[in-house]
Amino acid sequence: MDKVIVITGASAGIGAELARQLGAKGAKLVLAARRKPELEAVAASAGSEALAVVTDATRKSDMVRLRDAALARFGRIDVWVNNAGRGITRSVVDLTDEDMDSMWRDNVKSALYGMQAVLPHFQSRNAGQIVNVSSGLARLPFATFRSAYTAAKHALNGLSACLRLELMQTHPGIAVTVVMPGIVATEFGTNAVGGGPDSRVLPGAQSVEDATKVIVEVIEKPRPEAYTQPTMQADVERYYHDVGAFEQQVVARFRR
Repeated sequence: MDKVIVITGASAGIGAELARQLGAKGAKLVLAARRKPELEAVAASAGSEALAVVTDATRKSDMVRLRDAALARFGRIDVWVNNAGRGITRSVVDLTDEDMDSMWRDNVKSALYGMQAVLPHFQSRNAGQIVNVSSGLARLPFATFRSAYTAAKHALNGLSACLRLELMQTHPGIAVTVVMPGIVATEFGTNAVGGGPDSRVLPGAQSVEDATKVIVEVIEKPRPEAYTQPTMQADVERYYHDVGAFEQQVVARFRR
């Protein structure tokens, strides 16, 4: 794979696995996260050319510096993956201002800063792909305790769709892709604000390897949206066909 790919949130979970899978395919990688030792370990496992850049994705200046580091090393960027994010364990009635601000900062502004940082480079070439890692909860609000996270991922999907439509008119060579994982067996749950159930032991959790393969696929063959679990798209279609009936089924299942 002859592509230069930037990945945020690359020190663990989906980001780290994505680096390993793309590195095995020969991609040139620029990996970003806050934790230097973990990030450098992932870079070492992803190929000799992988560049680790310690980055706080919630700081716009850091994302600009990340872009510049990628261009300085490789001369171009082909794909930018906004993967950094964080969950929360709070019901709607318990949410605080700080909860909402943190979810917006970690899941929406981090991706927005990445899009804004790389777009001038992509526009100058009329080429490139932005991949925003969202969540199935942006379409199926099953986990009520992930309330503010769900809301933030809805917002990310909306921003992505708006940008995609704008670019179709002005720079059709640039793709914007949203990937929506379901439950993935990573440390996401235990790292959520307020703690929460461990995603690695939840029923139906998808392996990080299988979830990541879908991201690799949309990089190889870009498309607007992708779900990492095969049944999720059918569930989404049923949900929007009759929201009330679908939600009643979900509640009934939880009561068993």
